[in-house]
Amino acid sequence: MGGPDKVARHHENGRLTVRERIDLLLDKGSFREVGPMTGVPTYSDGQLEAVLPANLVCGRGSIDGRPVMVAGDDFTIRGGSGEATLFEKATFAMRLASEYRMPLVQLVDGSGGGGGMKMYEQSTHTTAPPILRDWHYAVAALGIVPMASMVGGSVAGMGALKVCHSHYSVMVRGTSQVFAGGPPLVRYTREDVTKEDLGGSRVQARNGVVSDEAEDEPDALRRIACYLSFMPSSAWELPPVQSCEDPRDRRDEWLREAIPGPRQAFDIRRIVQAIVDEGSFFEMSKLFGRSIVTGLARVNGRAVAVVASDPSQYGGGLNAAACQKLRRFIDMANTFHLPRIGFYDIPGLMIGSDAEAAGTLRFASEAIAAIYQTTIPHCAVILRRFFGLGAAGQINPNVLTPIYAWPSGQWGSMPFEGGIEAAYRAAFDASDDPEALRAEIEQRFAYSRSPFRAAEKLGVTDLIDPAVTRSVLCDFVEDAYRSLTPGLLAAPMRP
Repeated sequence: MGGPDKVARHHENGRLTVRERIDLLLDKGSFREVGPMTGVPTYSDGQLEAVLPANLVCGRGSIDGRPVMVAGDDFTIRGGSGEATLFEKATFAMRLASEYRMPLVQLVDGSGGGGGMKMYEQSTHTTAPPILRDWHYAVAALGIVPMASMVGGSVAGMGALKVCHSHYSVMVRGTSQVFAGGPPLVRYTREDVTKEDLGGSRVQARNGVVSDEAEDEPDALRRIACYLSFMPSSAWELPPVQSCEDPRDRRDEWLREAIPGPRQAFDIRRIVQAIVDEGSFFEMSKLFGRSIVTGLARVNGRAVAVVASDPSQYGGGLNAAACQKLRRFIDMANTFHLPRIGFYDIPGLMIGSDAEAAGTLRFASEAIAAIYQTTIPHCAVILRRFFGLGAAGQINPNVLTPIYAWPSGQWGSMPFEGGIEAAYRAAFDASDDPEALRAEIEQRFAYSRSPFRAAEKLGVTDLIDPAVTRSVLCDFVEDAYRSLTPGLLAAPMRP
């Protein structure tokens, strides 16, 4: 590595070396390194005098017995900068993962690019940036194999792009940062800011740049291993099935009382955890787009993608961030053939001047397009509200979707309260007693808004006792897995 002094300094900064990270991540003794002798040699009269190792360590190993490819920056050599490594080595790791169909874990800890100041000094000239010359392999890999990244320190430029170019990414709280350019560059824009304020996990996990934040590096590596446990090795395989001791007919009676009045929030995560296999829910992007909860779980041992509304955030309405989060998660689930289960309480898209200024409609249209292009099975569980474009866009008409509703469910083109206000505005203005007129109109609509009326017309597949939701979903997932066909998509996932 970079020598005892630099390794010691790395440890003093509270960070593990790349080889320590690899040892923690992989099954003991499973790592077989690729290109261990790559570097910059110094010869004298044909005799090797010294070697500066390439600062990318990569190779094949296993996690819980399943093969993975891992590539990690060595910060102890020139701070992990790409000018101290070989592009061919990084490209080889990417291609090996893609062509041999195994997940790729990237342990990012440096710029990861090229053309740094020392390279300019040595070469005495500059060139148009060539650093994306092999990036098409990375773009293709997103549609072929699961890619997960851990941020191990201050990551800028090409290294930051690697982090974003992952299906799952995690930062370490307090010791890792991600940015396009660090504080020294930012000062030239007349902004003086610390690394943590510029690109710490509290910034990047909340804006969606990364999926998750961890307490420390071992925690981050455990999260990567957990994420990969749900994923197939490649798009050519189906997600792995695990044994399950959680009874498929297990009932949680409290679910019957889980949904309060129409304007009260409830704990959506507790509901999800009560229905999926015990302890299996793995949430992703928790701090971003918070009116939608996304994550992976197992139902009777089979991996599924979960989308759930959180009424404690914007009342469950979909804002611009939630739509961006939803689009990316749907793309990932579709790429790797994960059946989707939705637990919905959606009043619609967010409305108002802030929502319009944020471009909510644009991002909503992207999410709806992604959903309509899916081929994965989908089961919808309507917990309470299911209104407007925000709700309609969840159901892909090209895929037969069972829709189960709890008795608390209600749905339509828009909530009745706001719809009545808009449709009968003139009548309210002309009435001597607007409140009495409103009560009369609401009474007329009470019949048609009943969930039982929709069930009579097969508007929903069934109204179910909330306590039996798990058994209903176990049947759905079992049937869904029979219909899955592995393979590459015509339109692969994009970051």
